[in-house]
Amino acid sequence: MTVLHLADEGEAADLAAFLSRLIHYDRSAAVRLQGAGTALAVFGRPPSFEVLAVRAVRLAKPYENGLDVTLDVTVSAGELLESVDERAVTARVPGAVTGPPWAGVLPPRGGWRAEPGLPAPDALRALVAAAVGEFRARTEELAAQDRTRTELDRIGRDIWSRTVGDTGLPVRAVHAAQSLGFLRRPAAPGSGEDAPRLFSSGAWLRLRTPFGSVALRRAGTGALGISVR
Repeated sequence: MTVLHLADEGEAADLAAFLSRLIHYDRSAAVRLQGAGTALAVFGRPPSFEVLAVRAVRLAKPYENGLDVTLDVTVSAGELLESVDERAVTARVPGAVTGPPWAGVLPPRGGWRAEPGLPAPDALRALVAAAVGEFRARTEELAAQDRTRTELDRIGRDIWSRTVGDTGLPVRAVHAAQSLGFLRRPAAPGSGEDAPRLFSSGAWLRLRTPFGSVALRRAGTGALGISVR
């Protein structure tokens, strides 16, 4: 069994937290692992947000059992989470599973260019908080007989499909980043905060933060949820 030697206890804890959040939204979640040498990318897709979430994981050394060049496999997020040993700073790669459709349509590895207009971290967090508040207020205004799944989905689409200024990035992508822990503040007071950045490559947009990224296809070029199903 392939063993991953993580860079430190913090890296192990962050990986476990990311996997836990994915499982919160989908108990049968799968993740695709891609890596080479001491760099590993973990891809997941929380269904509520229709984005790809990407967590970069630092490894202390390449993989065991001869996999010292590349690793590319789709596995159960739950099984991977169970294998994370924060004290030993290791994780075992579970057996491969049949990947969901999204696992075969990943963002490009290169060709990314910076896009302007993304607000500061506090403004992004405030934007998500305001959107959540609006959703709650609008749903609470509905009469009981009108509070159907269809109506709730309609309100959700109206709010979360709005874009962040002129960037073309839907608010749901920022909500996903916040919910997955990618927009959190630094743990150490006064340590500063690296601002999230927005990148594009072809049809794709990627919101990158120091804690992880979310990626999705631009509106009008085939929504992620449609193109991979």
